Amino acid sequence: MKTLKSKTILIALALVSLLAFSLFASAEDQKPKPEPKPEAEELRAGKNLITTKVYSAEDDQKVLKLFEGLRVADVTDGMDKAGLTNIGLMSPEIHALWKDAEHYTHRFVGIAVTARYVPTNRPPAPQMETKAFDDWVSGWYNKFSGEPFIPLIRPGTALVLDDAPDSDVGTIGSNNIMVWKLAGCVGVVTNSTSRDTDEIITEKIPLYLRKVGRGIRPGRNEIESVNRPIVCGGVLVEAGDIVVADGDGVVVVPRARAEEVAECAKVILEKDKSARRDIYKKLGMPSDDSVK
Repeated sequence: MKTLKSKTILIALALVSLLAFSLFASAEDQKPKPEPKPEAEELRAGKNLITTKVYSAEDDQKVLKLFEGLRVADVTDGMDKAGLTNIGLMSPEIHALWKDAEHYTHRFVGIAVTARYVPTNRPPAPQMETKAFDDWVSGWYNKFSGEPFIPLIRPGTALVLDDAPDSDVGTIGSNNIMVWKLAGCVGVVTNSTSRDTDEIITEKIPLYLRKVGRGIRPGRNEIESVNRPIVCGGVLVEAGDIVVADGDGVVVVPRARAEEVAECAKVILEKDKSARRDIYKKLGMPSDDSVK
C-alpha cells in the first residue's frame, strides 16, 4: 500500500514538473526574440541602423494641415507638454537669412527631406584653361556632388541639409533654390552655408542657415546620403519629420508625436492671439497679420 502511495506521489510530482516546464516554455516562446546581430562582413560594407520611414503625399498634407499657422514658440510649448522639452530645437546659430515683419513670408512649415554632404578628400582642380575647368566642374557635379534628392521634393517639402560647414562651400545658391521651390519646396534649412544671399533675399525663398559661403561644390564637398537621419543645428532630423521655422529659429517635431504637439500648440496660439487682440484695442493699434 505504501509502495502504491509512493508511486502515486512520484507520478503527481512528475506531472506538476512537466506542467510547470510547459508553462515556462510557453512564456519563453512568447517573449520577443532579440534582433539577430548583423554579420561582421555586412557591417564592414556599411549599414544604416535607423530605418527610413516612408509616408504618402496624402499623409504629409494631413500633418501639414495640423501645423498650419503655428509659430516656433507655439510648437516648442507643445513639445514641452508632450514631454519633449529641448528635443528638436535647433541651435540659434541656424537663423533666417531674411525676415518679413509685415506678412511673415519667411516662415514655413514643411515635411523633411534630408541630404548629407561631407567635406571631400579629393584634390582640388589644378590651374587649367576655361573649357577644361568647366568640364572638370561638370564632371564633379555629375559624379560626386549632385542633387539626387530633387525627385523626392513635392508640395510641402522642407529640404534639410547636413553639409560641410568648414569648407566655405555654397551648396545652396540663387539658381538651385528656385529649382527646389518649383518642385514644391516651401523652405530650406542647412547647418552650413549658402551663397548668392543677396539674390535669395530678393527671391524671397525661406532659407535658414548658419553662415554665408562662397565657393562652389566641386573641390569642396560630396553627397553622402539622401533621406537618411542627419544632424542639423544639433538635433536629429529624419525624413518625414515636421520642420517649423520663423524668426525665432527652427524646431523639428518627430513624426510619431506630430498630432499631440500640434493640438497643444494650436490652443496656445489661439490664446495668445486673443489676448493680444484685446491689448491692441486698448492701445488703439490697428490689426495686423499676427493677430488675425
